[in-house]
Order: sequence, then C-alpha cells, then structure tokens
Amino acid sequence: MFPHRSARSLSWSAFRKGAVGDAGSDRKRAVADAGSHRCSLLYNLTVKVVVTGIGLISALGNLEQSWERLLKGKSAIELHQPFAELPPLPLGIIDSQPVDLTRLTNQVVETAVKSSGLTLPLSECGVVIGSSRGYQGMLEKLAKKQLTGNSQPNNLEKDSSSFIDLLPHQPAILTANYIGTKGTVLAPMAACATGIWAIARAVELIEVGQCQQVIAGAVESPITPLSITGFRKMGALAQTGAYPFDCSREGLVLGEGAAIFVLESGEFARQRSAKIYGEIRGLGLTNDASYGNAPDLNGKSAMLAIAQCLTRSGLSAEDIDYVHAHGTATELNDRHEANLIQKIFPQKVAVSSTKGATGHTLGASGALGAAFCLMAIEHQVLPPCVGLNESEFDLDLVRYARQSQVENVLCLSFGFGGQNAALVLSKV
Repeated sequence: MFPHRSARSLSWSAFRKGAVGDAGSDRKRAVADAGSHRCSLLYNLTVKVVVTGIGLISALGNLEQSWERLLKGKSAIELHQPFAELPPLPLGIIDSQPVDLTRLTNQVVETAVKSSGLTLPLSECGVVIGSSRGYQGMLEKLAKKQLTGNSQPNNLEKDSSSFIDLLPHQPAILTANYIGTKGTVLAPMAACATGIWAIARAVELIEVGQCQQVIAGAVESPITPLSITGFRKMGALAQTGAYPFDCSREGLVLGEGAAIFVLESGEFARQRSAKIYGEIRGLGLTNDASYGNAPDLNGKSAMLAIAQCLTRSGLSAEDIDYVHAHGTATELNDRHEANLIQKIFPQKVAVSSTKGATGHTLGASGALGAAFCLMAIEHQVLPPCVGLNESEFDLDLVRYARQSQVENVLCLSFGFGGQNAALVLSKV
C-alpha cells in the first residue's frame, strides 16, 4: 500500500513542498506547525490493498441507483415525521420508517460479496464493520416500554429483542456468521470517522498478513428520538434541507445508509482475476484532543491526518484530482473544512460533498464517501455538491456532474471527539 521507505525518509518537508508550493507564508506556517506534531508511527509495508467488491444502500437507493441519482443532482431528503412526539424534519430515510439495522447490514454485505465474485463460505476472511449508533433505536424502544409503564412488570424479559442481539458489535458478528468466517472480527467506533477507521483497520489486517481478504465498512440507522432531540438541542439540525458549503446552509440532515467493501491483497485479487475498483493508497488518522462536539479551529491535527495520508501514499497535493469532503452543511464544520482544503490545496482541487443528497449517515458517512469516490474513478466523473446554490468559500466546488481525469481521490471524515480521518483511493 505504501512506498517502501524508512519512516525517517517520510519527511514532512516533502509533503509541505507539494501541499503549499509558493502559496504564501501563512499556508506554509500552518502546515509546518502541524508537522512539528508529527506522529512517529508511519507504515513502510509494501502490500497493495485493493477493493474488489462494493455494497451500498442509502436513501437514494442501492449503489447504482444512488450514483445515477447523485450525478443528476437529485436529493433523497424529504420532510418526515417518524415519531409522533417530535415535529417533522428533513431526513434521508431509506423507507417510510427508520430502517432495521440487521436487515440493512444483511442486504449491504450480501451485495458486496456478490459484486466481488466470491463464493461462501469465506472461512479465513476478516470482518471490520463499525457503527456510531448501532442499535440505539431498538434500545430506546426497550427503555421507553419500561419507563412509560406501557408494559406489565417483567414484560421486557419476554420481549423478542434480545439485549445480546443489540450489542454494538452485532453488525460485525452478523457478517461473520453470514460469510462463515473463523477469522478476525472487529467493530470500531469513531463517531463520524467510523467508516474510514474501519477501512484502516481492515488494511492493517491485510498488511500484517493476518488476512488476505477483509469485509469492511460501516452501517448506520441513526434516526431515533434521542439522536434527533440531541442534535436539535445542539442547534445542529437543518429545517429544510442540507446545503453543504452554501452561504445559506442551515445544519445537518440525518440520513440512513451503509457501505461495505471487500478488500483483498493485490496479489490475491490478481490470482483470482477479480475486478478491481481501486487501490487503498494511503490513510491518516489523528485526534484533536480538544473539544467534544467541535473541531479544533487551528486545524493542526486535521491537517496532520491529511499529511500522513498523502505522505504514506507517496503522493503530493498536486496529485489529488478530487476531494470528497465531509461537508455536513453545519456552519462550523464547513468553514473549518474549507480552510483546511484551501491551505493544503492552494491549486484549487475539485471538491464536493454528497450529504446534500443522502443526508448525514454519521458513522457510515466515510464509507459512503469512499464508495462514491470509487465510482468517480470507475466512471471518470465527479459527483456534484448537491444542495449548493451560492458558495461561501473560494473552492472549486463541483456544481454539476463533471467529466474529468480521475486517478487519485481524497476522502475526508471528521467526527465528534476530534476524530480526523483521511483516505486516498487510486485507480489501478
């Protein structure tokens, strides 16, 4: 995955030269400051990791439907009132009511395996599937039965929903059972950075030789009374829709979705003549160690995640053809992210966020973003920033589907707790 070189030779100065060029002392200082906090752990392994299968479900539909509607600038966000005790809100709902996480997981994993051309069982395949909310909706229902007195004493013990079946790692366990693996099963959680974090852990399993194949990604069913109430209390929810990077953006819109990938070592995929959607070229993971619900506005650790990702991939900022932004359409995130992109990509790389079409799928958002990046590579088309009318920022925002030469793409995720994740995907 990463060029074979010593950790010492992975210099920040090489990245800084590629990232800022002659853009000015402010940009140089910002990136150099981040470099002084460089993490010492840098990979020097040479194993190529590729994507051979993709499964995706969003409010737009399956992978093909989502991509087609996205390129047309369509949005699946509509006003819904899934809970009588709460007012209607714009939401990205897959069906008319909040989706069942078990069914969503089964569908998307089955699709990913089918698209890879693999046959079950996969007894040595790894599994890394995360979720930031897990079965929160079901747990809220169980708690409500107990607290409101709508059930007889001890009735919860007779409820068909077993507490064990609602543990946070259950989607990963369901997947392991489905593919028949005896291998490593992990269930990471890093707020909205969960999807990229899961891909990173899967890549590590392949790089160190633990697995030759890993099913990885994230699933999310975040539309619950507690999630809606919590985000409303924060003032983070939009009232009409999601408009990333727009002057009139209102906030985020919750959306349901999942994206799962089949990852394999390049050699293993070559031996079985598998279709390859792209290569996992580089990864960067950092934390702000600052605020729980807001990014560190100096951007140092976020820039460090991008720098790690580019350096480990052996690419400079000029090599990136497209940035799939986190782009939540909140006031703070979009300003923070736009500043990062302007500092690291002064040459104005193409940028878009797809949350105006799907809604914010929280822990699954990075995985959905990675899937759309792979579609951009396959079709050589950049997806538009749905919901954008008038940009607040000096960025090359993709307003309509754009034919373009797409070799290397960068996918970004930023999560509560200061989680920063960056992923480079490349054409093979």
